[in-house]
Amino acid sequence: MAISIKNQHDIEKMRIAGRLASEVLDFITPYVVHGVTTEALDKLCHDYIVDVQKAIPAPLNYAPDGHKPYPKSICTSINQQICHGVPSDKVLKNGDIVNIDITVIKDGYHGDTSRMFYVGEASIQAKRLCEITYQAMWLGINKVKPGATLGDIGYAIQTFAEKSGYSVVREFCGHGIGTVFHEEPQVLHYGRPGAGLKLQAGMMFTIEPMINAGKRDIKQMPDGWTIVTKDRSLSAQWEHTILVTDTGYEVMTLSAGSPPPPAFITNPSST
Repeated sequence: MAISIKNQHDIEKMRIAGRLASEVLDFITPYVVHGVTTEALDKLCHDYIVDVQKAIPAPLNYAPDGHKPYPKSICTSINQQICHGVPSDKVLKNGDIVNIDITVIKDGYHGDTSRMFYVGEASIQAKRLCEITYQAMWLGINKVKPGATLGDIGYAIQTFAEKSGYSVVREFCGHGIGTVFHEEPQVLHYGRPGAGLKLQAGMMFTIEPMINAGKRDIKQMPDGWTIVTKDRSLSAQWEHTILVTDTGYEVMTLSAGSPPPPAFITNPSST
C-alpha cells in the first residue's frame, strides 16, 4: 500500500478526529477508580463517542485479516496486558495500571491515542515504567521532521527504554492513519539511526511504544485479541497521532486534559 500524503483538508479533519479521541480520555479519567469494571468504562466511552461527539468508535467490530471482530469500543490493557485488552467484568483494583486506547471516526477520519492510568496509588516501580514509557514516546516524537527516518524514531525510543532497564515489544508498532485505521508506514519502536523510510511533510502516523518491565516476549490470550507479557511483568503504552510538518511535527491528539510533554521537549508542536 502506498503511503498517503495528507492535504490541508485531510489535516483539518484529522485535527478534529484527534482532539475528539483525546477528549474521550479526558472524559473517562474520573471514572478510572477502584471497583469499576472495564466493561463499564467501555460503555461510558461508547455512549460519549456516539451520543455526545456524534462519532463512531473505530475498534467496535473491527476485523483485520485473521481476527474475529473486536467486540468492544475501546481497549483496556491492565498490568501485564500489553495491548488490545478486551473490556470485561474484570474489576479494577487499587494499584493497577491500565492503558485505555481510543480511536474515533469523525467524518470518515480516524483519531487514535492512548494513555496510562493509575488506579488509586500505584507502586513506585509501576509509576516509573509508565513515566519512562511516556518519555520514550516523546523522544520518538521529537525526532519527527522532514528528512529524518523512521529508524531515527525507533532508535530514540529503544535506546532510552533499554538504558532504563526495560524492553521494547517488537511485534506491534505504530502505523499510518487517516481515512484508513491502519495504513502504511509501519512505525517500529526500535531501529537504527538513518535507516528506513525518509519522512516528508504531510505524512501522518501514530507513535505508540509498548514497554515491558521484564522481557519483551509476548503471548496472545484465548480471546484472540489480548496480548500479555510472557513473563507476567508489567507493561505500559502511550500513543499520539503525529503529522510531519514542513519544519517538524504537530501532535494531532491533544486536548485540554492531555498530560504535558516532558520538560526536555522545548517545542512540543510546530505547525
